[in-house]
Amino acid sequence: MVDETREDPYETLLRLRASIDNIDAALVHMLAERFRATKQVGVLKATNDLPASDPDRERQQVARLRTLAEDAHLDPEFAEKWFKFVVAEVIRHHVDAGAEENERP
Repeated sequence: MVDETREDPYETLLRLRASIDNIDAALVHMLAERFRATKQVGVLKATNDLPASDPDRERQQVARLRTLAEDAHLDPEFAEKWFKFVVAEVIRHHVDAGAEENERP
């Protein structure tokens, strides 16, 4: 007897890919929102002679995100790599905003 309630593998693939595409779109929009916020931080730092990077904050965030990743069953190493990649871009933006003046002796 054939189970007619079973979804066609191709249909399953299409459904899963559509879900992945939606998640990717949400991630892009979330990253854009994050960078809008960090841009404001960069301007604030630049106008107040604050350094572009904050190693203590970054260490705290890495620890927090590793814990969140573990709780979500995501590889904490991956979460840390993602965060460091994003932070490197944020710092570049902060430097572009003028914070590099604060980094000079």
